[in-house]
Amino acid sequence: MTRYISIVILGALSYGMLASFAKIAYGQGYTAGEITFVQALIGAVILWSIVFFRSIKNRSFKLAGNWKLLLAGTSMGISAYTYYLLVAYIPASLAIVLLMQMTWMSMLAEWIFFKKKPTNFELLASVLIIIGTVLAGNLLNVKDFNFSVFGIMLSLTSALLYTLYVLFTSRLGNDVPMFEKSALMTTGSALMILLINLKSITTSTHLDLGLLKWGTFLAVFGTVIPPICFTTGMPKIGTGLSSILLTLELPAAIFCAYIILNEQISFFQIIGIGLMLGAIIWLNIVKTKREKQITIH
Repeated sequence: MTRYISIVILGALSYGMLASFAKIAYGQGYTAGEITFVQALIGAVILWSIVFFRSIKNRSFKLAGNWKLLLAGTSMGISAYTYYLLVAYIPASLAIVLLMQMTWMSMLAEWIFFKKKPTNFELLASVLIIIGTVLAGNLLNVKDFNFSVFGIMLSLTSALLYTLYVLFTSRLGNDVPMFEKSALMTTGSALMILLINLKSITTSTHLDLGLLKWGTFLAVFGTVIPPICFTTGMPKIGTGLSSILLTLELPAAIFCAYIILNEQISFFQIIGIGLMLGAIIWLNIVKTKREKQITIH
């Protein structure tokens, strides 16, 4: 059990560190479109290589009828692109805080698309997350409010797109092996990013070894390791505990922004982060208990 918990934690920590390193890449002249495209492309190549060698070993390879996963991957691509784009406008620590709004957005999406009305408890947890966001993002301190409103709107858009990606992932291709599923969705992601940035990528003067270095690094820690960790560990430890462990992405991102980018964190921001994490963990614990009671009955 401990082994699989560690594997899921590794996946969450890998995701959390991405924004800080993307911001460093910006400082070297690379753009969000270039970085996300090369990351998705290299990630797809790595995943398809794994699929290919596994298919030779197992002598089985089926992809027919899974074109929907390619389309679902486009939401992942747009979300990743907007997420990397927004860290050029706002601090990386605030970017991950706003991305965590996917917790209450997923409830809203389930209500709209699947008629699953949130309970009073879920609504209370959502309010606590929003209050925590205001504190964690230092949004009450008007004097120090020197970041872009456009960046904040962009981050909320990224959170919404990430919510759609999670919904698609959980409901599509559950009969497809994990590497094939990840490879298909990553391919869809790369194609969408290329489509959005076709002109800038085809005329780019930054397609060099430096971009390959950043693309490979971000692909390994953002496209390959997390899906493998999650698909390996989550089935063993359960959805509830997995959801709790995924919240480690938030402190990991803020810690990296503090250490790597020297972004300052105030006491009230720490309180806000703690409130967000507490609300998310509380929400998942209650949901897990409720699901167990339903299963028993």
